[in-house]
Amino acid sequence: MQAPVRYSPDVEVVKPDEDQTIEGLNQTFDTILQTVADDSGHAVRSVHAKSHGILEGILRIDPSLPPELAQGLFAKAGEHKVFMRLSTNAGDILPDAVSLPRGLALKVLDVEGERLPGAEGTTQNFIMVNGTVFQAPNTEKFLGSLKLLAKTTDRMEGVKVAASAVLRNVNTVLGMVGIESPTIGSLGGAPNVDPLGETYYSVTPFRYGEYIAKFSIAPVAPGLTELTGTKIDASGRPNAIRETVQSEMAGIEGVWEFRVQLCRDLERQPVEDPTVEWKQDEAPFQRVGLITAKPQDSWDAARVQAVDEEMRFSIWTGLAAHRPLGNINRARNAPYKHSAEFRQRFNGCPIHEPGAGR
Repeated sequence: MQAPVRYSPDVEVVKPDEDQTIEGLNQTFDTILQTVADDSGHAVRSVHAKSHGILEGILRIDPSLPPELAQGLFAKAGEHKVFMRLSTNAGDILPDAVSLPRGLALKVLDVEGERLPGAEGTTQNFIMVNGTVFQAPNTEKFLGSLKLLAKTTDRMEGVKVAASAVLRNVNTVLGMVGIESPTIGSLGGAPNVDPLGETYYSVTPFRYGEYIAKFSIAPVAPGLTELTGTKIDASGRPNAIRETVQSEMAGIEGVWEFRVQLCRDLERQPVEDPTVEWKQDEAPFQRVGLITAKPQDSWDAARVQAVDEEMRFSIWTGLAAHRPLGNINRARNAPYKHSAEFRQRFNGCPIHEPGAGR
């Protein structure tokens, strides 16, 4: 196996028109944010608006990691309190019969080290989905897809539910011949799976101290792995996923591995095109820590208020050692901040990073 590629600034290629594309993303996210807020009277996130569970747990970083894995947050063994937010990717609050890709956002508290520019507080954020690739190869294509989604935001719920059922069948047929379609999934054709059994991926690359990596969080506790691939029947139950997770987490100790996939070949594991999967036989995921969440109420009102309403999750909140890389990640900085500021203004609820030990 090839040695991991060392990070240097020239692994990124910044296009001269990126700022213009990012402004277009801000404007399109504004359309989604304003539409949902005006219709519902409450501002939500412009993507992954609907939460299905908020969990509190502990990340234990493995001791005696080899040098290439002992980087950044994972440079030394220790424990950190974490919050985990389970979601789906739409920017409006839809009934769960519209089946969409699952998301997992992780906020690691009390992290020491040099911060990214503008990164408030002392947390390290990771945002992942239950797929291995992003839906668009670059920011221009992403903006085009987002404009299409913005036109359907908060409209025709009944049509979306019916369309979702059709798209799920299309995706099932494609899966039988070995084809995965993140685009169909993002439009409502994803399998309506239990989020507790899913494996999540960062999809985009990040600096990993001296190296470059993608991240993954995978369930390992039997109570979670037995849920992998389990479908949730959301017929007539608009919050079926939230109810299912709440029932399951009341009796499950959730344990997930935090894994790192080091880039070993910039041609085969590119930084700027997140539609290219980094094949695991060429760049395997390796465990660097373990996340544990004891049985709990995953929809505890106080925790939902503190995390879902009063915090934001951003890949640009964290250590300089885990700087987001590639054009999609660069384009996620301003819109995520923009979305949080809109929520704060509209709802009159300050959004902030948690303090020590919170």
